[in-house]
Amino acid sequence: MIPICVAETQHQFNARESDWGFKSFMPLSELYDPSRGYLANDTVYIEAEVVVRKVLDYWSYDSKKETGFVGLKNQGATCYMNSLLQTLYHIPYFRKAVYHMPTTENDAPTASIPLALQSLFYKLQYNDTSVATKELTKSFGWDTYDSFMQHDVQELNRVLCEKLEDKMKGTVVEGTIQQLFEGHHMNYIECINVDYKSTREESFYGTSFLKIHSVIFFYLSNVFVILACSYLVADLQLDVKGCKDVYASFDKYVEVERLEGDNKYHAEGHGLQDAKKGVLFIDFPPVLQLQLKRFEYDFMRDSMVKINDRYEFPLELDLDREDGKYLSPDADRSVRNLYTLHSVLVHSGGIHGGHYYAFIRPTLSDQWYKFDDERVTKEDLKRALEEQYGGEEELPQTNPGFNNPPFKFTKYSNAYMLVYIRDSDKDKIICNVDEKDIAEHLRVRLKKEQEEKEDKRKYKAQAHLFTIIKVARDQDLKEQIGKDIYFYLVDHDKVQEGILTSVEEMDYVKTVFWEEVAKEFGIPVRVRGSGFRQSDKTIPIVPIAPLHLRRNYNRVSAPIVGQIREASNKANTAELKLFLEVELLDERPIPPPEKSKEDILLFFKLYDPEKPELRYVGRLMVKSSSKPMDITGKLNEMAGFAPDEEIELYEEIKFEPGVMCEHLDKKKSFRLCQIEDGDIICFQKPLVNKEIECRYPAVPSFLEYVQNRQLVRFRALEKFKEDEFVLELSKLHSYDDVVETVAQKLGLDDPSKLRLASHNCYSQQPKPQPIKYRGVDRLSDMLVHYNQTSDILYYEVLDIPLPELQGLKTLKVAFHHSTKEEVVIHTIRLPKQSTVGDVINELKKKVELSHPDAELRILEVFYHKIYKIFPLTGRIENINDQYWTLRAEEIPEEEKNIGPNDRLILVYHFAKETGQNQQVQNFGEPFFLVIHEGETLEEIKNRIQKKLHVSDEDFAKWKFAFMSMGRPEYLQDSDVVYNRFQRRDVYGAFEQYLGLEHTDTTPKRAYAANQNRHAYEKPVKIYN
Repeated sequence: MIPICVAETQHQFNARESDWGFKSFMPLSELYDPSRGYLANDTVYIEAEVVVRKVLDYWSYDSKKETGFVGLKNQGATCYMNSLLQTLYHIPYFRKAVYHMPTTENDAPTASIPLALQSLFYKLQYNDTSVATKELTKSFGWDTYDSFMQHDVQELNRVLCEKLEDKMKGTVVEGTIQQLFEGHHMNYIECINVDYKSTREESFYGTSFLKIHSVIFFYLSNVFVILACSYLVADLQLDVKGCKDVYASFDKYVEVERLEGDNKYHAEGHGLQDAKKGVLFIDFPPVLQLQLKRFEYDFMRDSMVKINDRYEFPLELDLDREDGKYLSPDADRSVRNLYTLHSVLVHSGGIHGGHYYAFIRPTLSDQWYKFDDERVTKEDLKRALEEQYGGEEELPQTNPGFNNPPFKFTKYSNAYMLVYIRDSDKDKIICNVDEKDIAEHLRVRLKKEQEEKEDKRKYKAQAHLFTIIKVARDQDLKEQIGKDIYFYLVDHDKVQEGILTSVEEMDYVKTVFWEEVAKEFGIPVRVRGSGFRQSDKTIPIVPIAPLHLRRNYNRVSAPIVGQIREASNKANTAELKLFLEVELLDERPIPPPEKSKEDILLFFKLYDPEKPELRYVGRLMVKSSSKPMDITGKLNEMAGFAPDEEIELYEEIKFEPGVMCEHLDKKKSFRLCQIEDGDIICFQKPLVNKEIECRYPAVPSFLEYVQNRQLVRFRALEKFKEDEFVLELSKLHSYDDVVETVAQKLGLDDPSKLRLASHNCYSQQPKPQPIKYRGVDRLSDMLVHYNQTSDILYYEVLDIPLPELQGLKTLKVAFHHSTKEEVVIHTIRLPKQSTVGDVINELKKKVELSHPDAELRILEVFYHKIYKIFPLTGRIENINDQYWTLRAEEIPEEEKNIGPNDRLILVYHFAKETGQNQQVQNFGEPFFLVIHEGETLEEIKNRIQKKLHVSDEDFAKWKFAFMSMGRPEYLQDSDVVYNRFQRRDVYGAFEQYLGLEHTDTTPKRAYAANQNRHAYEKPVKIYN
């Protein structure tokens, strides 16, 4: 029997470890031992079994090298945008159209969407590393807050395509968006028993938008929160719930609905008739974007939910199947609607957040790629398709011998958007795009940017070979102290710099450097390295010999650059900060003596309390055993004082976290005063004339002021976007100090009638809750918003003192007169325990009623919809008018006398946005309307026209629709409106309503400054 020795190992190969083997396979003594039998006829057999596993080292992974593509950087929450941009980029026809949009070399990418998108696409095509999207989002007009806000991809797709479609008008690529993505379908209603058919043709882009379905308000940790629950409305969206695959969704989309019984269709000239209602497609676009309804509104839960059901989609999609059952009779049957899957956009996570990425095959080959922000990887068909179906997955059993039920878990990663390309248009869509398609000015600009980026990369890679030398002079100290800086001596970032190679042969300070310094400044010099101790005082390090003494230095005694650099600036070893000590005039031509351990170099600042002003006046080399009184004559000479002028001296020690500046005893030695090399001494004349009032009489008080001074921009609350005045205050000012200063500026006698509000750095608006009376200790507390500091405060002048006001509940109520057009905002103040009925009683004292017995009600209105009628007994303490409008109005007589068979319905004005989806937007003042049993639209229209005082000419242009879930169903004059509405006891914005479609020509009312200005969950907006 042949003996066997087996050993196993594993290793992940990389650039640093490209070779691998066994450190010890078996001892040689065992191999040569005849009794073991390993050697036979001087021969040993070795068999190696190698198994190669695919392992990704993401630290050193190179997307460009591995796949030929690069990813996009995530700004914080922009993965949703990255997946969409990669999908659009990999539609070459779309990319070429973007390149052909006219831009000029004078355009700024951050202000031009076409140029920013061209730049992004160019970098995706030619860069070797991942690409940033900040220029693009800035061109959208987004700030940092928008970039950290995760939006809906389908909504972004719609908004971006609309913007590009608009900007392509009048150019050579006009109509590209329609050519690529636009299809058409036909809505029809066909009567069963009479010859009548109504059709309407509409376009679709496969994109969608969000409609707010409900808004929930609540307090969480003292923060007022708005949750906008929304549902998706789209021209072409496919149901996932209840559908096995894409074909089942199309079957459901074109499913015929029967209109019968109470839901009969009113056919013009034929009355109510049984009918069939449905949708058929006239044509499909070359690039078909299918939005899968993974997110739906659950009425039982009153919230949005994600549908994680298994949903299959084919590699090839045949929309001509079963003799073209999805097509209308007028469709062009010569066009073959056979599509190939191009992209799968995936959402991983739940309704409250998650991650987005995309699987794309750019050339429609068999190779798929996963684009996950910065990383691009090759993937197989199963990973791109089957694993993105969703549904449940069964874990393998760990104990197969036991009869345990299999464990299943829901897969939260699944496809939500599919992109198909029609086979007959494949050659046109998957076209070649090269540099000739890119404008010359864009190529030049981006190549230059890339070269500069490469230079920076190379410099960074070689930074350890260089030392940046920053040389400060007396002139720099004089220019900076008292202007740019007050503490310490110099900001080295603002002084002249040079680069000195610090390789072995340049370790020693060479004569060449000193010659360059002398030539640059035209003076003989000697240089001292300077750095910062823990106390942050500038301290010179070992001096370097002057130029004329340099020749006496040898390689042993000369300090090397690395030593000086490390000693002077340990925090940043790539920099060498030096102080240039110029020989003083009175010492020439005698060279300065060598510095001994007894010598210390001190820097001096002069403070003038009458101006007040602080400035640098010079430096002196003194003996540590000497006393400050020994140099007062020299200091007076520096300051331009009389030789015997009495002066006070202070040692500047530090300013963080608090200012430390201590009086110096002139009779003690510098050593006893703990004065060291490089310390800073401030001096001034003492204030002997008590008649002269100075805000900051001594150096410490002035430095305290400088450290804590704060310029604050004040804005009136009703004009919260405009600065009204600026005040210089101290961060240490108390609440009383601040309001007294503001009151003095405004000419108010009573500062307690001022109310302040802090600034929200994210929404760029006042915080909804004002600052309470003495609710903060210092000004610095007023200016902080989370981890950001602002310089803005808002003020309002009250008619009663703030402490008294805080004991009351203040509501702003908009009163709508029954016969007048004007809307007047009234401020109602009542004790917090008061009821809505008390508010109405108080309001009646301020308004003009149509008759003495008129009854009022208060409604909650938000974005032109009525959300609530407040009960009279409800307490006002929890009512908040910061986020919605409180509207008061008289209750019409017809509503008081409503019969048992009458119905009270909501009526809203609306218009459709221009663009492919024609999104419904409400506007104007909503209202209630009583409708009677059997009443037709024509009868209701007459009452509405009379109620709203609309002219016949304008009213003839209005359309009327039954609105349910945001979808308008247009009504005919003979339609019985009553049958479409159910009787309600409670009314809210989520109900069905009668929609009045017409152009919004009403003037925009300016409500109170604090009403409806605060942000809720933002929709996607592209501002430029």
